Amino acid sequence: MARAPKGLVPGAAGKYIGSMFAPLLRALVQRLPSQCAVCHAWPSAPVCEACVALFAQPLPRCPRCALATPSGGLCPTCRQSPGPWDAALAAVSYGYPWAKLVQDFKFHENPAWARSLALLMRSAPWVEPAIEAADCVLPMPLSRPRLQSRGYNQAWLLAKALAPHKAQAHWLLRLRDTPAQSGLPRRERLSNVAQAFAVDPLYQPQLHGLRVVLVDDVMTSGASLRAAAAPLRQAGVRHITALVFARAEEAV
Repeated sequence: MARAPKGLVPGAAGKYIGSMFAPLLRALVQRLPSQCAVCHAWPSAPVCEACVALFAQPLPRCPRCALATPSGGLCPTCRQSPGPWDAALAAVSYGYPWAKLVQDFKFHENPAWARSLALLMRSAPWVEPAIEAADCVLPMPLSRPRLQSRGYNQAWLLAKALAPHKAQAHWLLRLRDTPAQSGLPRRERLSNVAQAFAVDPLYQPQLHGLRVVLVDDVMTSGASLRAAAAPLRQAGVRHITALVFARAEEAV
């Protein structure tokens, strides 16, 4: 039986041994047949082809905020006040069955969902060309307290799965922790995250003139993405595409 290294605090030996076998267990699980998380078909991919065809059909979306619109033209909000990015893309609408899968991914310690969600994102219209044209792919950063609580940044996992050779984890920083955006009305969402993000000064010169894809899991009002895109513009980024897995109905 493997022994924990000397100096390991009491009670940590089990965690240490578990960590040794975690990669092997993950490899074994990946080789086993899986069950569709939506219809529970067995064996299947994490989300089966039938459920993808049923629930992930492309919709006409506003090209500036990815909100579903009848014609695919600019939504009323973007006609009056477009976001500080050049384009916005989303794979699905935030509803059944995707809302539950995103919640499992973020809050229930299921980081393995990143690969499947990223595959659906890449399959959405215009996403593949946007990633290919980008110079770098940046995740929405988490505050340190939230990162420590969750254990991982879901946006970073998506960015790595989307473009492993272009993803950059530390170029965009979160300056302060803020209350969760969920449940706040639109006006409060905007003020809640105002000036919460900044470009790392070490990388600011490298961003000048680049094309950037800014990745997050969900967009609701777009307040967080707006706040993150602003310092990128100030750093001289030439083109910004906001890319999310799911687009929710706009908050009031």
